[in-house]
Amino acid sequence: MENLALIVLLLAIVVLSSMLARSFAPTVPLPLIQIALGSLVGQVSGLKVQLEPSIFFPLFLAPLLFLDGWRIPREGLFRDARPVMSLAFGLVLFTVLAAGYFIHWLIPTIPLAFSLALAAILSPTDTVAVSSIATYAPVPRHLMLILEGESLLNDASSLVCFRFAIAAALTGSFIWGPAIGTFAWLAVGGPLIGVLVCVGANVAKDWVANRFGEEVGAQILVSLIIPFAAYLFADAVGASGILSAVAAGVMMGIEERAGRASAVTRIRRLAVWDAVQFAGNGVIFVLLGQQLPGIVLGARLAIQQTNRKSELWLVLYVLSICLFLMLVRWLWASATIRRLPPSDDIKAQEPFVSTQRSVAITAFAGARGAVTLAAAMTLPLAMADGTPWPVRDLTILLAAGVIVISLVTANVGLIWLTRPFKRSPRSALDEERELRSSSARAAIIAIERVVREVDEESASRSVYARAAQRLQNHYRRLAEFSSTGDEPSARLSEIRGIEKSLRLTALDAERKELYRVSVLGKQSDELIRRLVYEIDLQESQLCADPRNRTAREPSAHGTGE
Repeated sequence: MENLALIVLLLAIVVLSSMLARSFAPTVPLPLIQIALGSLVGQVSGLKVQLEPSIFFPLFLAPLLFLDGWRIPREGLFRDARPVMSLAFGLVLFTVLAAGYFIHWLIPTIPLAFSLALAAILSPTDTVAVSSIATYAPVPRHLMLILEGESLLNDASSLVCFRFAIAAALTGSFIWGPAIGTFAWLAVGGPLIGVLVCVGANVAKDWVANRFGEEVGAQILVSLIIPFAAYLFADAVGASGILSAVAAGVMMGIEERAGRASAVTRIRRLAVWDAVQFAGNGVIFVLLGQQLPGIVLGARLAIQQTNRKSELWLVLYVLSICLFLMLVRWLWASATIRRLPPSDDIKAQEPFVSTQRSVAITAFAGARGAVTLAAAMTLPLAMADGTPWPVRDLTILLAAGVIVISLVTANVGLIWLTRPFKRSPRSALDEERELRSSSARAAIIAIERVVREVDEESASRSVYARAAQRLQNHYRRLAEFSSTGDEPSARLSEIRGIEKSLRLTALDAERKELYRVSVLGKQSDELIRRLVYEIDLQESQLCADPRNRTAREPSAHGTGE
């Protein structure tokens, strides 16, 4: 019962943090609010959570990295493969070595192997944190795709380095020959197992769906099982569970584009995974806040062992490490970003943007987040001989401090650096028009094909022709309206807003009528719920585009069951 109450409390804190972030602190990164709430609740309630390090990786990182791989924009990943690989692998290795030796020099009481482990923890960036900042700091799309691809891959590469550093710290030695072989198996075996698990699961569920019909709940459960299965299978054979989960996520994205799942499955699965991502990231930061007072206390004792009497040295250490990490990232980005040809989106937003600004954006976008924190909390509790892990609390506190400082730095720095950039709604509108027109023309062709296949002597041919004519007229109007660029943007936006308002009013009336009928008790409740769900799907489509939101939504619509 205590575990259940703890889970409910953690999720409630995550929800509360989101409400506070939206209501009172829209420019403060959500992770900072979650850390503060976790610390506050931990102090007031005396909440104590003890998680086994061996559980933390598969429980939190496997699904989060799987989802990153699932949703990574593949066009940017393949187009800019060279800079993405350079940042995700070259920068990680350079950071581990440079920052590891720097931390050992800065704090001599932390042995070199432990310093390298901390540097590996601090090397991955957090896409969720940077993406949330990018919503009000318009990072050029070209750079954003590179940063997202980097974040996906550097999670895996940094955690592999972390594993090697931990092994060296536990054994007290590092042998290059076996290490290279182990790394090759980790790098190849993990992704291979992830791909096989994902393909096998999808082939099995597709066979069952084709033979017996598609069950939405089962489809969603399969997608939830895949990352854990991929991680556990890979870990069982000594491969990288993290790389396995990432590879499974990339394959899941390919499966998604194949379109074999039904629309309802995709809609519900998307909602479930959004909730998993929101809850997983939030709980990690709340747990950090809850454990922060105890970590600070343990770190004070560790600081005293370094012959430092003041806790201000902790702040100095964190700031020094943050500055060094930013310097390393700046130097590496200077060599990588300068080789990129200027992208069209940067040219359109600011014709005279300098390469230095792009390098600075890349450097400041190195915010650390959930992966860094989860890795820090998986540090072993004891050495191989049973003695406590040296300076474990200090290591976790340094990682937590770097997360906080990097989030604040990214929040302030990106807003300042992207001030000259302006969002270009016109280019996005042209792209949308082209896609709408193309899809409408494809629909017209498909309708004509169906009508031609109907037997000319069939009694239903005239009915098909009339229905097809009405539907084709709708798509022709859509294609013509979408393909013409004569309508001014303001006028087009006004027309869409009015049309959307009318459609929302009609949907609201439909829903209210169904609710009125349900009160009378003369119709099937199951049928009414199904019809209300169809209306909700249409309304969710209308409200999905933030550019067309109107002042009256969603408060004007019914919310009851």
